[in-house]
Amino acid sequence: MPEERDVAMDSVSGKMESERKPRVFEKPLDLDDVLVNELGQLGWFQLRIIALVVVPIMMSAFMSEYIFSAAAIPHRCWIPECNEKSKELKYDPDWILNAVPSTGSGFSSCRRFALQTSGTNGSLDNCPAQLFDHSKTVGCQGYVYEKNNSVVFDFDLGCQDWLRAFAGTLNSIGILLAMPITGYISDRFGRRFALVVNVFNLSLVGLIRAFSVNYTMYMILQIVQTTLGAGTFSSAYIFAAELVGPKYRVLTSATLSSIFAIGQVILGAVAWLIQPWRSMLMALHIPGFVIIAYYGILSESIRWLISKRKFTEAKKVLETVARVNGTQISEKSLQALMGSAETPPKANDGSPSLIRSITRSPVLLRRVCTTPVWWITTIFVYYGLSIDSTSLSDTIYLNYILTCAIEIPGFYTAVFVLDRVGRKATISSGFFFSAACNIIFVFVPSSLSVFRLIVFLLGKFGISMVMTSLYLYTSELYPTEYRHSLLAFSSMIGRIGSITAPLTPVLMDYWHGIPSMMFGAMGILSGILVLTQPETLGTKMPDTLAEAEALGTPESKLQPPS
Repeated sequence: MPEERDVAMDSVSGKMESERKPRVFEKPLDLDDVLVNELGQLGWFQLRIIALVVVPIMMSAFMSEYIFSAAAIPHRCWIPECNEKSKELKYDPDWILNAVPSTGSGFSSCRRFALQTSGTNGSLDNCPAQLFDHSKTVGCQGYVYEKNNSVVFDFDLGCQDWLRAFAGTLNSIGILLAMPITGYISDRFGRRFALVVNVFNLSLVGLIRAFSVNYTMYMILQIVQTTLGAGTFSSAYIFAAELVGPKYRVLTSATLSSIFAIGQVILGAVAWLIQPWRSMLMALHIPGFVIIAYYGILSESIRWLISKRKFTEAKKVLETVARVNGTQISEKSLQALMGSAETPPKANDGSPSLIRSITRSPVLLRRVCTTPVWWITTIFVYYGLSIDSTSLSDTIYLNYILTCAIEIPGFYTAVFVLDRVGRKATISSGFFFSAACNIIFVFVPSSLSVFRLIVFLLGKFGISMVMTSLYLYTSELYPTEYRHSLLAFSSMIGRIGSITAPLTPVLMDYWHGIPSMMFGAMGILSGILVLTQPETLGTKMPDTLAEAEALGTPESKLQPPS
């Protein structure tokens, strides 16, 4: 930046100083400065906070339990002419093909042969083919199920796959609604309060859902649970990230994302060990009530306390951080931190509005049209692969666990390569690699089950790299004055992906490769769109619109220290 200088007058001699001295414009001291220079960027206090938020972050993954509680289970038509009077009868008796048409995978789930004669009936042991007209099929009057560990069995949802999958869509809508609610609670009442309230709501409504008496109640409680409890992850994430120094923030972000992945693994293990869906819900959510104790264990966020001018409490927490970390904070720094909060907000300087800036800047307009596509693709493929993993084979629990566990190396691979090969190369290669795996998966024969699983997992690995990189790259493309708004806009539009992802398994009824081909096509499109944007590795983060437009030019590069 240009350096300002002033000329000082010597009041004693009345002579002008021959030496011009630079005028020092110091930015207000902030918490990052204190963490770097005095308190420590990742000391024992920060590690203790991270260790405490591990539990709620893992619990936030339990919101995906609908993958198991509302899982599709094999079913067929109920045959009353053969004395079937219950949905808990044998799923595949020896005579089943006499009454139900065969398919490539066994026999039909939703059609049966029409009755040919009346007045005669078969039995559970003998249901002869001559009872049925094999040239005509009709719909089911009821269903017999192979398993009973799903709401599909309890609420008799056979052949209503769209209705069953809608539970996942409501889950995603609830997460979208939770964002502004949690943001308000967190900013108004504090990070600690928001965390405890979200975990309590998540546990309480989840426990009540275990006693749903019909599918309507189950779905209503699904959206209520996520709307009131889906802020658990963001509350815990912010709690940990706000106290970690800049040097360790990317590593901490990858670690917290990995903890979420571990929570998904635990979800799969619990669903595997506790098959009845009602018992599974109770096992997942009852331990969450312990988090209420966090309100007395956790210290409130220093940044929130300072922003709310709660200086006495902030000073106590800062002194605790210094004591636990074995460091110290000077009185001067304490006063400077409190003083920075006293700075009044800047008045409106007449700068153009966000909408006007977007329409006037072709560069910004292209980015605003491009980044949401990345987010839709990433979230759609990420959640779609997790949900579709249960259809890979009969070992749905193991498939889900492996699909979630592969995210962890994906997260840390992104951390390793982002600052070495660049943002564009990391994200575009992640999109292309995931897309290639998804397209290849379509054409791998079912008989090669192990190879299919490996290709599927590699697709999830690629999109996991993108997931953890996208926050950083998107934020680096926008200027400071609009960064938060445009990042939030991209993320919000991206939720279209999570809303539609639960519906993808139903598309397999039309052709097994539809979801994977959709994942592949969208991945290729987004990978190409990434290449249309500038590289941000080694550039300074833009503060103004002009600096954002200049990204990719020599002027945007960070200058080495002289």
